Amino acid sequence: MKEMMNVNGKTILITGAAGFIGSNLVLELLRTNAGVHIIGLDSVNDYYDVSIKEYRLNQIEQLASKTQTSTWCFIRGNIADKVLIEDVFDTYKPDIVVNLAAQAGVRYSITNPDAYIEANLIGFYNILEACRHSYDNGEKGVEHLVYASSSSVYGSNKKVPYSTDDKVDNPVSLYAATKKSNELMAHAYSKLYNIPSTGLRFFTVYGPAGRPDMAYFGFTNKLIKGETIQIFNYGNCKRDFTYVDDIVEGVKRVMQAPPQKGNGEDGLPLPPYAVYNIGNSHPENLLDFVDILQQELIRADVLPEDYDFDAHKELVPMQPGDVPITYADTSALEKDFGFKPATSLRDGLRKFAEWYKEFYM
Repeated sequence: MKEMMNVNGKTILITGAAGFIGSNLVLELLRTNAGVHIIGLDSVNDYYDVSIKEYRLNQIEQLASKTQTSTWCFIRGNIADKVLIEDVFDTYKPDIVVNLAAQAGVRYSITNPDAYIEANLIGFYNILEACRHSYDNGEKGVEHLVYASSSSVYGSNKKVPYSTDDKVDNPVSLYAATKKSNELMAHAYSKLYNIPSTGLRFFTVYGPAGRPDMAYFGFTNKLIKGETIQIFNYGNCKRDFTYVDDIVEGVKRVMQAPPQKGNGEDGLPLPPYAVYNIGNSHPENLLDFVDILQQELIRADVLPEDYDFDAHKELVPMQPGDVPITYADTSALEKDFGFKPATSLRDGLRKFAEWYKEFYM
């Protein structure tokens, strides 16, 4: 088990703070830690329904207003804006940086590649440079950079479950290529400038107030309108669905345990660098997933009990950039942090369906 540092009193910069994982991480830190100072940064772009991002930010504002010892400050801006990032680091001097800001989605990377280069490469480079210069003039600097990677980096690897020891040199989408690039860039900066950094490969995150471009959310929107949902690879896909609370718990533990600094035989720093999978380690067949989703939508009164589900589904071929299975080997996470995601798909989809009813109906 790794030794955890106390984050109380620390200044934590969370980029993508209006995003799905980012907002839930902010809420968790405000609930469970006394005296944390959280700086949230997000461009609040319109890649998907902005009202959901505003809803998340409103939840944070409400909780922060009741919290006596911790502080919350939100900055609306883009990590690709180098001057802004430099200013944020100069002004707030974060102890911990959690970079969750990114352009997400595999299919969108085919139609709008520019967004991925801007956010995932240029934006992440700006974060790395700011971390590097946080040590200038003898300053204490950033103690730990944690950043989002993705299970997409595994591409169409045949070996399952996916291990962080696996070779991941064959991305099948630009999105995956940018996430693998993040890991390579972070490794270089860890080696050159002794910046403790940890990449987290997230596996199909879902839950209340999630991303509308994700399958469970998009399916629900279409079923309510009486439209047909398309189930790719004729339903023969498996996904390691991971509930957002489990992802957040993993991030929270990892951010408190930066990789240790040390020197190699050559006297030069060994890169204080790590990568972990965070997934449920239980791939679900897409057809089973859709069946559970339908049951929970009926249970929550989002869909009527006599809904003709079969009339609204269509089995279609695999999409470009998609992979047939995602499956996380989380043994390293369990060994180092004593944590394994455990929320069942039914429990997670039940919470989503109840939230959906409350938010939309």
